[in-house]
Amino acid sequence: MGLITLLTDFGYRDHYVAALKARLLQLAPATAVVDISHGVEPFNIAHAVHVLRAVFRDFPAGTVHVIGVDDHGAGPEPGWQAARHEGHYFVTGDNGILALLCHGAPEELVALPAAITPSPTRDVLLPAAVALAQGEPLRSLGPVVTEFHQLNNRQLRLQDHRITGHVAHVDHYGNLVTNISRTAVEAVGHGRGFAVHFGRDVVRELHLHFSAAPPGEAVAVFNSQDCLCLGICQGNASELLGLHFDSQVDVRFPSE
Repeated sequence: MGLITLLTDFGYRDHYVAALKARLLQLAPATAVVDISHGVEPFNIAHAVHVLRAVFRDFPAGTVHVIGVDDHGAGPEPGWQAARHEGHYFVTGDNGILALLCHGAPEELVALPAAITPSPTRDVLLPAAVALAQGEPLRSLGPVVTEFHQLNNRQLRLQDHRITGHVAHVDHYGNLVTNISRTAVEAVGHGRGFAVHFGRDVVRELHLHFSAAPPGEAVAVFNSQDCLCLGICQGNASELLGLHFDSQVDVRFPSE
């Protein structure tokens, strides 16, 4: 029996998550279920992708990830899909999440049967996830498809002495997670020192963690996914610096 994870924008105040768990108990009471989060901002595809990309590889191969965010899909006609990517399975609305998560097309993709229901996550995605967790092949769930809703990730701009990126996520503490990777910094920097420019502020020193600087001071770190992050020690960087999702961040290297 496989493992199922749940990622939704259902929140924690209402009965919606409990309804999912009740449905899973009906379908497969012995299946292990892990909640990744139910606190994704409503309909926020970018937030869902950030959370899932940060953690899905930590689960065993073959894990089935249910993504109940904007679960009716994009456009006037609802659509739902199941995919295989990097040894994991994903079931989701056809809303662009797969394109962002996989940086393009997943390795294998099928369409799930259409349904008229007020809760596609409960009534469409969960049965598909249980079937996969019980060992059914992906192609038994529906026809193979190649068309799916496309969204594009923000691309880095790489120059000889500069990397231009953007805030990809603002976390619970107000820290700013950017799309600038350690690999990109090393490739452009070639061992040079650098300064991180954001808004009117500049950070010239990289720390191992946010608490390594004095309280109130801006901090730059690489997180466990090797993404450049900006924060304020014991403060909310997003609020104090006035930066939010998609705000520009530059890494600048000396020209000589």
